[in-house]
Amino acid sequence: MPILKTATLGCKVNQYETEYVRQALAQIGYRAPQGNEPADLCVVNTCTVTAESDRKSRQRIRKLAKENPDARIVVMGCFATRCPQRAAALPQVTEVLTDKRDLPALLKRLGVERPPAGIDRFDGHSRVFVKVQDGCRRVCAYCIIPKVRSVLVSRPEQAVLEEVARLRDSGYREIVLTGIHLGHYGVDLPKEKNGQRPNLARLVERLAELDGDFRIRISSIEADEATPELVRLMVQFPDKVCPHLHLSMQSGSDAVLKRMRRPYTRQEFLDRCALLHDSLDLPALTTDLIVGFPGETEADFQDTCRAVEEARFSKVHIFRFSPREGTEAALMRDQMIHGDVLRARAAELARVVRRARQAYFESIVGRPMRVLIESIDSARPGQVFGTSERYVPVELPGCSAEIGTFVQATAERIESDRVVGIRSASD
Repeated sequence: MPILKTATLGCKVNQYETEYVRQALAQIGYRAPQGNEPADLCVVNTCTVTAESDRKSRQRIRKLAKENPDARIVVMGCFATRCPQRAAALPQVTEVLTDKRDLPALLKRLGVERPPAGIDRFDGHSRVFVKVQDGCRRVCAYCIIPKVRSVLVSRPEQAVLEEVARLRDSGYREIVLTGIHLGHYGVDLPKEKNGQRPNLARLVERLAELDGDFRIRISSIEADEATPELVRLMVQFPDKVCPHLHLSMQSGSDAVLKRMRRPYTRQEFLDRCALLHDSLDLPALTTDLIVGFPGETEADFQDTCRAVEEARFSKVHIFRFSPREGTEAALMRDQMIHGDVLRARAAELARVVRRARQAYFESIVGRPMRVLIESIDSARPGQVFGTSERYVPVELPGCSAEIGTFVQATAERIESDRVVGIRSASD
């Protein structure tokens, strides 16, 4: 049997696509290596969100070539789209896929006559990513992705429903809906007889109506895409739709948001967060923030710190700005904030974020949790780790046989960056 090795850099969408390729090639006999077996074929799914992502993509390809001297290497992903000639020049690269829409054609060239409609498992994962959408047309000043994945492509509702049903039947209990711009799901699909197009909220509703003991988590969307219809569904299906939304804020300063070309003001974003807090039971709101965007003043930075507190985020990813060649931000004036200032701001924001996270954790102590068990604590037998519906990391008593299952628990106390739970009596 031929041996396949894969490597994935970047986002949840890439992780899904790599799993899809693995399952497609398994149809014609490819298998994963055992131990240090050299591969016959390597597939590298690359990222280009930063210059560092490009470097890591090239590094991974060279490493695979060295370790698998007789393998063919296929390169796909955003680095392949942005820099196809550089990708093709790397050792042992035999094909560069520059457009993910051509993935079925690539698989046919590799011998897969009938590429699968989707996946039915996700090796190594308890929480499964399902790609429902591709492409972004936003023009955020710092982001290169719309230049490499600009074409909007939404999967038909029925294809998503069938894939989720297969994953449910395979025993997966959490489905994470993902896309390059998830909130734009459906805008490219044809109108129906009633004149309406499918949208994210309707897709979530149809998934929530499926039978079975599983839950849906919505990955990153814009604040204005947390529509009243979507909120209604989260209220209507509390056991099926996780009370967690990742709303990408990027800055809490109106001046910086305008230079970033973000489609909202500070107050509009905070108003949407307030609506979610008012409508849902202790919703978990998470976000991304960029520190040191060109021209960011101390006043701008303090606006961001205050916005974290006002929004009551439960988790924040902090990024220090680095110019990305090919973006508007890379050409802006006031490009480089002094390194000491940037480090100090990042450290201060991290302290603000820790306080906000601690406050959120404290708010759920004593509350029931439905925890998806994901791993064991190798250092402490009899303890397991999992994730609650509110995207809180949880440690509690359990065993390896429970990995991939739900456990009912109560949040007992906070320890480090997690909640310690006790098993419910009925569990």
